[in-house]
Amino acid sequence: MRVTAVDYHTAGEPFRIVTGGVAVPRGGTILDKRRDAHERLDGVRRLLVHEPRGHADMYGCFVVEPNDEDADLGVVFFHNAGYSTACGHGTIALVTWALDEGIVARDEGETRVVVDVPSGRVEAWARVRDGRVVSVRFRNVPAFVWAEGVELGDRTVDVAFGGAFYASVEERVHPEELPRLIELGRQLKGELAEWQDIVHPVEPELRDVYGVVFWQHEGEIPFTQRNVTVFADGEVDRSPCGSGTSARLALLDRSGQLRRGESLLHRSIVDTEFRGRVVDDTEVAGIPAVVTEVEGSAYRTGEHVFTLDPADPLPDGFLLR
Repeated sequence: MRVTAVDYHTAGEPFRIVTGGVAVPRGGTILDKRRDAHERLDGVRRLLVHEPRGHADMYGCFVVEPNDEDADLGVVFFHNAGYSTACGHGTIALVTWALDEGIVARDEGETRVVVDVPSGRVEAWARVRDGRVVSVRFRNVPAFVWAEGVELGDRTVDVAFGGAFYASVEERVHPEELPRLIELGRQLKGELAEWQDIVHPVEPELRDVYGVVFWQHEGEIPFTQRNVTVFADGEVDRSPCGSGTSARLALLDRSGQLRRGESLLHRSIVDTEFRGRVVDDTEVAGIPAVVTEVEGSAYRTGEHVFTLDPADPLPDGFLLR
């Protein structure tokens, strides 16, 4: 087996794009392709995400055909525990890669790219300066608040959808807190699963709490918060989390803390930044929702040819957490 891939990082979070050597996920829709990847290509996911070729916090994707000709790209995201429904940092990296490689024509100034992701269709705009992609802004699928003020022990938790469901909890965000936050994230996900079924009202495959956003407030001018998101199986997002930012925007808009027209400066645990804002109102099956935009930058970090020796006693790799 020889699998080729290109790596980027978006605000510090890795993203591995499979470019060759494996079958392409099949199906009529992105969700169909996501199911097919799980059934036929999960060995490739494990090969690329698990050690010794990856690590517990690796993220990546299969590039697939979009749902129809109105989109430029389709994508199936994967991580240490399987396949996610959305990935903001991955969307930023994927659009950057598509323009870097000439898969989508790059125009000076701004280039529009439409991407079909498992949670829906995402419109993005790449800012191009002197032939280089300097940032990508994407307009996400509708974000909405699922629940506010859920009492779990001594903590109050809010739940919102931003392409996936995220719990939000106010906590101190600092690298020395990571071991505690990882365990707390796992605990809260389990408690929320016992509390009630959390299922998207239109697409039942979009269900359950994917990540826990631990956040702290840092300033008003500009409106600034810092977060770390623990998702999948104890995986830590080094970036400010793109789809998690959309979920946070839905909550901040509902509470009135972030005024319309203002941007959220969202900082990560490694001091990288996304900017997000609410741009419109909408609804999802009668539930009030908002349209959000999130902007960040991605950087190429390497190109790879991965191989699997048939005598390798660890064909699926392993994870140490």
